[in-house]
Amino acid sequence: MNAPIPIRNLYCVGRNYRLHAAELGNAVPETPLIFTKPTHAAVSWEGEVALPGTQGSVHYETELVLLFGQPYERGASLDRVVSHFTVGLDFTLRDEQERLKAEGWPWLSAKGFRNSAGFGRWEAYPGEEELARRDFTLRINGREAQRGNIRDMVFGFAELASFIGERYGLGPGDVLFTGTPAGVGALRDGDELTLAWDGREVGSAKVRLV
Repeated sequence: MNAPIPIRNLYCVGRNYRLHAAELGNAVPETPLIFTKPTHAAVSWEGEVALPGTQGSVHYETELVLLFGQPYERGASLDRVVSHFTVGLDFTLRDEQERLKAEGWPWLSAKGFRNSAGFGRWEAYPGEEELARRDFTLRINGREAQRGNIRDMVFGFAELASFIGERYGLGPGDVLFTGTPAGVGALRDGDELTLAWDGREVGSAKVRLV
């Protein structure tokens, strides 16, 4: 995993874009919906990446991802504690997730499998205002599949950091997936997924469903 510092905890936010929640028939939560992934889920988005091919549909979810370089304390400036950002992929076994939701069970098997957290090339964090000026995108086999901008998030960076930091802790090496915009869908074996920030490619890999 090619990260500037060793990755520790992987925090993810569900339903943080209204149109994405709507496309899956989900209500927008009143407080951040947080789940985690094991560190074994982390993978650099380059070359070929193996994902499960026998457990139902695998959905892509493109997200803006933050990497914390300093411990977070209440009221801390994110410009001080966030060191890097990238565009990432939160993969979901959608059929498995729907089964777990129906049973009221945790999402781990649907969200935490190996290689379920793809990371593009890390870049220095320029601040939330600068990130909001530009879009992040996903292209599949050359076709744009998702486009997002953090201006459309339900919960902003500061609110997410406060919620997670005060309940669970945030420190160096912790990663925050900030939610996906509308446009998620199922993958096919051999799909090539290209991540971009402001039109610049930050990662590209071919999917192998095994």
